[in-house]
Amino acid sequence: MDTRPSPSPPPARPRRSLLPGAASRATARTAAALLAASALLVSGCGANGTGSDGTVAAALAALPMSTPSALSPYYTQKLSWRACGAPGFECATMKVPLDYDKPASGDIKLALARKKATGKGKPLGSLLVNPGGPGGSAITYLQQYAGIGYPAEVRARYDIVAVDPRGVARSEPVECLNGRQMDAFTEVDMTPDDAKETDALVGADRKFAEACGQHSAKLLRHVSTVEAARDMDVLRELLGDKKLNYVGASYGTLLGATYAGLFPHRTGRLVLDGAMDPSLDARQVNLDQTAGFETAFHAFSADCVKRADCPLNGKDATPAQVGDRLQKFFRALDAHPIPAGDADGRRLTESLATIGVVAAMYDQSTWEQLREALDSAMDENDGAGLLALSDTYYERDSRGHYTNLMMANAAVNCLDLPPAFESPEQVEQALPQFEKASPVFGPGLAWSALNCTYWPVRAIGEPHRIEAKGAAPIVVVGTTRDPATPYRWARSLSRQLSSGRLLTYEGDGHTAYGRGSACIDSAINTYLLHGTPPAPGKRCT
Repeated sequence: MDTRPSPSPPPARPRRSLLPGAASRATARTAAALLAASALLVSGCGANGTGSDGTVAAALAALPMSTPSALSPYYTQKLSWRACGAPGFECATMKVPLDYDKPASGDIKLALARKKATGKGKPLGSLLVNPGGPGGSAITYLQQYAGIGYPAEVRARYDIVAVDPRGVARSEPVECLNGRQMDAFTEVDMTPDDAKETDALVGADRKFAEACGQHSAKLLRHVSTVEAARDMDVLRELLGDKKLNYVGASYGTLLGATYAGLFPHRTGRLVLDGAMDPSLDARQVNLDQTAGFETAFHAFSADCVKRADCPLNGKDATPAQVGDRLQKFFRALDAHPIPAGDADGRRLTESLATIGVVAAMYDQSTWEQLREALDSAMDENDGAGLLALSDTYYERDSRGHYTNLMMANAAVNCLDLPPAFESPEQVEQALPQFEKASPVFGPGLAWSALNCTYWPVRAIGEPHRIEAKGAAPIVVVGTTRDPATPYRWARSLSRQLSSGRLLTYEGDGHTAYGRGSACIDSAINTYLLHGTPPAPGKRCT
């Protein structure tokens, strides 16, 4: 599950149902956190036929050290910035080749935005930001958080720049279903109990995939993480920067690490917060994330049972007992969805309630909101609170309009990695393993990984390690109880990178920068402003 926007970069979301949101952001920070959290499973290697041996090195071998003449028009185009949105923000567009292997086959336009440096100190150039997803809008993240919420000393020295990746939001978005169709898709039972429900789930996944193929056939083959990283190198050149400086959260860490693997000598100061591990296959990613959400739920439960207003409470209740009560509530919703006060007549189903709980695991600041939502649903038969959390995760607004987050998320994930499962039967065989990892979330996360099974475009990436030999120090940030990007992923990525430096936050929530730890913020600010990475083994609370 990856990703939403928050004061720090956003999260990563689970494949089909567990995604980021932005409809009713309680705070900029929570939104950013959710933005980073989209259906998670991602990889980013071997685009356009390169990397056939599953390594970024193979893709690198296909890239000349100097810009090929066929790409020169893209690297020499002029950007025309114009005022847009809030005061101080500027927007532009740039062209990139649809297919880097065949530049003459056509262009696509990518949307850009920036907030110019505000201070009097020596300018440090541009700082690209990406909130994650995949599918999260970097421009929305810039306008709602990074451009106004990043530390003043960072905003004083850097132009904060965002590009919506190809296929996302303002950059020729992947299109699949309309709002009503998305409502129906998100309400499908994600934990089927019998053959009829399994057929309905498979049918929904097939319909979603077919719609994406129908409406975005040409684009679906060219939204890989490798291609998005190559787009960032074009932007770096157009901004006049010799090296790319970058802060990426959740899936944004994979995008940044992929850039470093492709262009190590053009890599400047990179912060990878809430790191993903590119060496894992899709099934392992889902399984690790399942365990991560169980860990986060235990932390929520331990906090909840101490409070008088905890709707899952009981005398001397344990986290396991809290989980049992929540599962019982979910089963009741499976049989009888409850009213949610929705203008479109939607009711709170088991699937929507599950996503509502998942959304609250990304940030401790939403735990109170979750307690209130559960109390209303369980004691007052009012599902409005949980439905609002679910809508935030899916980025659905009050008019029934969805951003293309879920559509872009699936398009990138399904191109970057082979599917986790080849059939519903394989999911059923894996259910015990997922249920062991998380009795609460395991079944839903296992079934949610079925979406890429029916994707109309074959995956071109494979699990791979990223070394980025020759790159400057790269800071990898891991949170010990991160639900969406488990801490061990940050450890793994920091060891893969030849210049990786792990910075640990001992705490809860998805991502760490800008989320209240003065220790984390100070370490990252020092690195961004002076190029000095954190000391080896540095840990913060």
